[in-house]
Amino acid sequence: MLFLISPAKALDCESPPTTATHTQPLFVSQAAELIEVLKHRSPQEIASLMGLSDALAGLNVGRYQAWRPKFSPKTAKQAVLTFNGDVYEGLDAKTLSEAELGWAQDHLCILSGLYGVLRPLDLMHAYRLEMGTRLPTAKGRNLYQFWGSQIADYLNQRAAADASPVVINLASDEYFKAVDKKALKPRVVRCVFEEHRGGGQYKVISFMAKRARGLMVRYAVQRRAATPEALRGFDAEGYAWQPALSTPDELVFRRDTPAR
Repeated sequence: MLFLISPAKALDCESPPTTATHTQPLFVSQAAELIEVLKHRSPQEIASLMGLSDALAGLNVGRYQAWRPKFSPKTAKQAVLTFNGDVYEGLDAKTLSEAELGWAQDHLCILSGLYGVLRPLDLMHAYRLEMGTRLPTAKGRNLYQFWGSQIADYLNQRAAADASPVVINLASDEYFKAVDKKALKPRVVRCVFEEHRGGGQYKVISFMAKRARGLMVRYAVQRRAATPEALRGFDAEGYAWQPALSTPDELVFRRDTPAR
């Protein structure tokens, strides 16, 4: 199985990595093409394009100017240790063993507006470019048109070795939209995480669902999950699989009270 997650806006570029193992990103030429477009945008244009403050726009313009298509541990850091949002707090990759990180490298894909797909141990330079950004390029008016079927083609290649290829979608709608569904060959299974809101009502709460996605990846990594059925036992922080609400292609998990 392949697990898909979104990146995070927050980055941790300062903390030393907990492993020396690293790999090179795969879509460097495409990332360089996007950087070349971004380099010609002013801080004011970046602020307007991405809805950023002047300070954040200035920071990222500096990142675009400094970006180079070469990656070493001296100037870059592994993706799974750099992203620092809710998903990555749930995954808590810095506490995984070398063997567990190795399994994640083989089974986890991080979708990225700039890098297309990052494996956990791929080195990356700091950046800000959400997949939903309407950045015109020679390939179209936004990043979905820029990436086209490239991400789906890569996932097909990765999944080809499996007898029954499956993609576990733990990414946001914004990012999974970058996967061309017509070109994607593996079966897709989605995980849904809901919280009890009183009166018998359950609802997806964004930041809680993001953390749960990371917890699910950690669960799979530590158990070397090989089938969607192996995910049904997921019980981190009070979640439980709901067989009556689930289908073969959608696994629903609920909890009544968040773990403290």
